[in-house]
Amino acid sequence: MRPAERPAGPVRSASGSLAVQGAKSRVAKESRIYVEGVHDAELVERIWGHDLRIGGVVVEYMEGIDHLPEIVAEFGPGPQRRLGVLVDHLVPGSKESRIAEQVSSPDVLVVGHPFVDVWQAVKPSVLGIRSWPDVPYGVPWKEGALSALGWSEDPGAAWRRILGSVRSFTDLEPELLGRVEELIDFVTAPYTAES
Repeated sequence: MRPAERPAGPVRSASGSLAVQGAKSRVAKESRIYVEGVHDAELVERIWGHDLRIGGVVVEYMEGIDHLPEIVAEFGPGPQRRLGVLVDHLVPGSKESRIAEQVSSPDVLVVGHPFVDVWQAVKPSVLGIRSWPDVPYGVPWKEGALSALGWSEDPGAAWRRILGSVRSFTDLEPELLGRVEELIDFVTAPYTAES
């Protein structure tokens, strides 16, 4: 019987980082990453789950950004309890940017991507479509996108199709990749008295 072949080079996680083979998940730190919704959390887990478990970081969803200042206050950030927040559609002049500007703490980092919904962070080519459709203002984005694409399933089933197509960081747009990496670095940075 031939022995199993080992990979030629180092094993990489879905995020592209070196996979730590045989390592157990760390006990969760007090620091957290908050995202807007379930789909955001599932996508972050799909790509960065290995990295987050090694770093002892938990991702939670907030069910939207409308109450971000209260959510941050309730979390109670501090030097050893950092909070990273990922926001959809964080562009100048947006409702999201006005809400994010209300949060000011050296122990909180709010970053975002330009997409109306995290679905758009998945490269269209991964799904066999030319581009994500433009959805008219006032039309719920997911429903409008599904209609324009001619996809007959409900948003939950469509999301399962989308998420199932994502295999690694190369399937995502750089505007999301950089922001999530920034958050992971922020919440995992070692505590120092100067922090």
